[in-house]
Amino acid sequence: MSFRLRVFGLLALVALVATGATAWLTLRQAERQVRESTAAGRQEVARITGELRAYGFAHGTWDGVAPTVAGLARDTGQRIRVATESDVLLTDSDALSGRMPRPPGGQAPLVVDPRPVLRLPAARVPRMSVKLAVKAMADYRVAAADAACLTRAGAPVTARPDALGVPSITGIAAGQRPAACPRPVADAADPRIQPDLDAARPCETQPQVAACLQRVFAERTADVAPPRLQVRLGVRDEAPPTLAAAPTVAVASGVALAVILGALLLARGVLRPVRELTLAAQELGEGDLGRRVPVAGRTGGSGEDRLSGRSPGPPRDEIARLAAAFNRMADSLQVGEERQRRLTGDIAHELRTPLANLRGYLEALRDGVVEPTPELLASLHEEALLQQRIVDDLQDLALAEAGALTYHRRTTDLRELLRAARTAHRARAEAAGVDVTVEADGPVSVHADPDRLRQVVANLVGNALRATPPGGTVALALRRDGERAVVEVRDTGTGIAAEDLPYVFDRFWRADPARGRTTGGSGLGLAVARRIVLDHGGTIGVDSAVGAGTTVTVTLPTDGTDAGAGQPSERR
Repeated sequence: MSFRLRVFGLLALVALVATGATAWLTLRQAERQVRESTAAGRQEVARITGELRAYGFAHGTWDGVAPTVAGLARDTGQRIRVATESDVLLTDSDALSGRMPRPPGGQAPLVVDPRPVLRLPAARVPRMSVKLAVKAMADYRVAAADAACLTRAGAPVTARPDALGVPSITGIAAGQRPAACPRPVADAADPRIQPDLDAARPCETQPQVAACLQRVFAERTADVAPPRLQVRLGVRDEAPPTLAAAPTVAVASGVALAVILGALLLARGVLRPVRELTLAAQELGEGDLGRRVPVAGRTGGSGEDRLSGRSPGPPRDEIARLAAAFNRMADSLQVGEERQRRLTGDIAHELRTPLANLRGYLEALRDGVVEPTPELLASLHEEALLQQRIVDDLQDLALAEAGALTYHRRTTDLRELLRAARTAHRARAEAAGVDVTVEADGPVSVHADPDRLRQVVANLVGNALRATPPGGTVALALRRDGERAVVEVRDTGTGIAAEDLPYVFDRFWRADPARGRTTGGSGLGLAVARRIVLDHGGTIGVDSAVGAGTTVTVTLPTDGTDAGAGQPSERR
């Protein structure tokens, strides 16, 4: 994956994770707190109303309810205001805690009814239920009066509902009622509890007998039962509970830390190689051509390529590709520098000795030490021609490598070109005792510069004649291989060692270092020939073995193909 895609993916992942984590945490936290707050509020409301109802149910009065309200306010943390339905204030937790009472909250007040809920048998007929309701009224009047009296007297009171739901007071044993608490009248003759049969009879025809009797029960016992309460919780304009900030801050800090770490890693992954490239470029500019940078990045290629040891391909990471390109540039500069240095040294070496000889002879001729004989002048002239040939070869090579060598391309028959080369070298071959032959089944045409190809063939034949001893053979072979023309120059000479083959086309290289310029040439011919063949879209190679001879193979596109791939028909 490219570096750009990795950066985009990392930032997108961080953004998605941060957003998702924040949203998830916020929703979970809000949902949990709302649920907890709702459940806690319901429990607190149920506890407050339940305990207040239990107090009124057991004591038959609201006297002494203040300690219970104070305890509930302390345990639940709620502000509790207790008043009757006629808005008579009974107690307020703010006043009980010694603070100025605050305005109550805007919610509807909670109604607390301490009167018992009758437990009438469902299987009984309505008339039986009426009798039970009358009994319950009488019992409740007595129980409520006893409980209220005991409460005002400061005696502990405990009540439990009996079978009809009416409180049964257990604060004192029978016969231990204080004198201040006379037993109220509770028989059926008491007009206060005598049921109105005319009012009760409609209940017999109503489907909800229990609800009707409960209403009658409440009406007949209203004078002895504690009044219903209105309980208000909270304070007006009280701020609602807020979300807990600690988990949100923790997750936000974690996300921020992850983003910072990701940014640091990204900056390190980008800036470190860029810094190394900058330093290497500075050192390269100062002349340190051996400076390189490490190529650290993912590379192309399949897993099978990596397991099999094959080259995995070029780097796919932009930073790695930049480092690889920088190293290739440094290699090219170093090779060019070394080539230029070596070329300068080779040229100086090749020209120093012959120029020194020419200078010595000319000075001797000037001083009259040597006589200017025709043989001496011919030798000096030959030496000057040799130096001229070296300079011409250098110029051709420089023009060819610069892409400025001129080619005049036309259809050329390679068989005729090889025959012409054999004719041109026949005299030299006969003098050396070497046989030159041409092997060609038929004409093979190419689109090329014939003069430059003659220069290539002449160089190859000349090298083969110099390397072949008397009695040997130099063969010029031509054949067609598909869309390619193949020219081979084979000799039965001394051959070239395998370790020297990679240097055959280098400038000023000779297979036999002992051979001089007169017998070994300038050492530039093969370099020029290789450049000419490459410019014609061909290839050139050497196959040789010591003592068995050498074969130089040249391949060129045949006529009708793009002989000058990527080049104009006349190149300058």
